[in-house]
Amino acid sequence: MQFDILTIFPELFASPFEEGILRRAIAGGHIRVNLHNIRDYATDRHRMTDDRPFGGGEGMVMKPEPLTAALEKVRCDGEPGRVILLSPRGEPYRQRTAERFAGQARLILVCGRYEGVDERVARCCIDEEVSLGDYILTGGELGAMVIIDSVTRLLPGVLGSEDSAKNDTFSRGLLKYPQYTRPRVFMGMDIPEVLLSGDHAAIEQYRFVESVRETLRRRPELLCGKTFSAPERKLLQQVGLLAEVTAAAERHAQ
Repeated sequence: MQFDILTIFPELFASPFEEGILRRAIAGGHIRVNLHNIRDYATDRHRMTDDRPFGGGEGMVMKPEPLTAALEKVRCDGEPGRVILLSPRGEPYRQRTAERFAGQARLILVCGRYEGVDERVARCCIDEEVSLGDYILTGGELGAMVIIDSVTRLLPGVLGSEDSAKNDTFSRGLLKYPQYTRPRVFMGMDIPEVLLSGDHAAIEQYRFVESVRETLRRRPELLCGKTFSAPERKLLQQVGLLAEVTAAAERHAQ
């Protein structure tokens, strides 16, 4: 998969791609990451990529000419790619968005800056806008890193275990169950006995119940519209969680 990043600060991306899973994914040929400096497409001697907004107001706006020129050049090189603008007004980024992006051959990530980009660029050159959440960052670079990291780990062969991504938090709409490792007893607390039983079916059931319990306690809104299989509902009934889960789902559906 190929990622193209359009930014005025390409140096910000040096470290993330030299560590951990992303470094291994690049070395293994699972992903390619190309950085494009928008300033290289500015035609004035100061390489300006921003200007004051028409109508007045605070801050600056990314100019349309350099950004459009950069996009045209990048889109012409290689196969078509989906153009994503990192913007506070975009759709909230979710795990299902990452899964959808993982099905693309190429993503072109435009890192917004200042008060945003000229609206004509947003309307004519951008396929969709994405936001990490309801807060403001100094630019879209961190958002681009998040997208690349979250999408890359979904690609076949990137993680050590094919089940790792499938069992992640949010992958099935629930928070992940609590995890434990050695030592068995720490600060006077032992791990749940079922995890030592060797009974894989019992462990799977325990983890499912704890996943639902964690979701109910921390993020009950995630249960809205969530469907469970008949065996799962029966198990939740047995441990006394089904009524709580149903009530939470109904409450957040209102």
